[in-house]
Amino acid sequence: MRKYILAALAVIGMAACSDKKFHVKGTITDAKDQVLYFENVGLNGIEVTDSAKLDEKGSFAFSGEGVQAPEFYRLRIKDQIINVAIDSTETIGIKAQWPTMASAYEVTGSDNNLKIKELALMQQTLLSQAMALEADNTLAHQQRQDSLRVLINAYKERVKTEYIFREPNQSYAYFALFQTLGPWLLFDPKSNRDDIKVFAAVATSWDTYYPGSERGENLHNIAIEGMKNSRIIQQKQAQQLEPGKVVEKGLIDISLTDNHGQQRTLSDLEGQVVLLDFHVFSMEDSPARILSLRDLYNKYHTSGFEIYQVSLDSDEHFWKQTTAALPWISVRDEEGTNSRTLQTYNVQTLPEFFLIDRRNMLYKRSSQMKDVEQEIRTLLGNPTN
Repeated sequence: MRKYILAALAVIGMAACSDKKFHVKGTITDAKDQVLYFENVGLNGIEVTDSAKLDEKGSFAFSGEGVQAPEFYRLRIKDQIINVAIDSTETIGIKAQWPTMASAYEVTGSDNNLKIKELALMQQTLLSQAMALEADNTLAHQQRQDSLRVLINAYKERVKTEYIFREPNQSYAYFALFQTLGPWLLFDPKSNRDDIKVFAAVATSWDTYYPGSERGENLHNIAIEGMKNSRIIQQKQAQQLEPGKVVEKGLIDISLTDNHGQQRTLSDLEGQVVLLDFHVFSMEDSPARILSLRDLYNKYHTSGFEIYQVSLDSDEHFWKQTTAALPWISVRDEEGTNSRTLQTYNVQTLPEFFLIDRRNMLYKRSSQMKDVEQEIRTLLGNPTN
């Protein structure tokens, strides 16, 4: 009899193990013959775990092994994406309509995913506002930059207060940390001290609630590295350089490898008006600044304007990914904030920029210009762009 009882318990145990799955199911209407992908958004990239070709009803059902710590997935048709967090063995329902599934969908069975939906819609609104600013020709580029900075800071403050700090152990708080505007993280875990504290708060909470989880340990490492970077940058910016190293005229040549593996030399740009830009893409204001530079480039490049941008980022892979779509010359100095070029150009804070005239002569540095766009126009001969 004992043998049969043990056998029965084993069968029950196997059945229980097989039920430890999560389920994501629902309907996406008006999407007949579209392929719906179910993708895992992992630390090492996005991986397709399942897919379904939708019929007229648009029904779908995906499942996977239950998780001990929150994991992230997404439903995708072409470029329309619905983000989904899995916390255990829950069943999540999704209802949407193609082709507006990313902005108009219903979610049931998960409070975390309701919050993620709120964050995703807020992010879409922020992107629309940023694009509207970039297209507003009634504003000068500096006004657009300042307005975008205000938008981003207000967004981050709301997300910190209402989402991240409220329940830092929840999956929606983790999701909020990695929201982006274009290719840039809104919260900078590399060098912004306030943002590093936000990462640290979530990391500490995940250490407590999900000890040993891969994502928790990764957050912990990001926060520690950010604290270290912040101290280094602060020390470098505090250093004072000798007045004798200040260069106001002439040109100190620079020759570095660009993001496509080609050697690019500053003096080779003689005949063009050049904005020499020293930049760190991991800094907080980078997205706004890049939008501003893109505006200048789009307006005046055809008239003979070029940007030679020197990145001081320590992470080469991050730099290459961030600059892949930029149209101007993007090079990287491996010495970072220890760069001898920074010392020669007397760069004491970042970002910093200079204008170089068509004769390849250093014209002015940022502190000598009230309106950089007008200075560019003057050097180009006041083009009609």
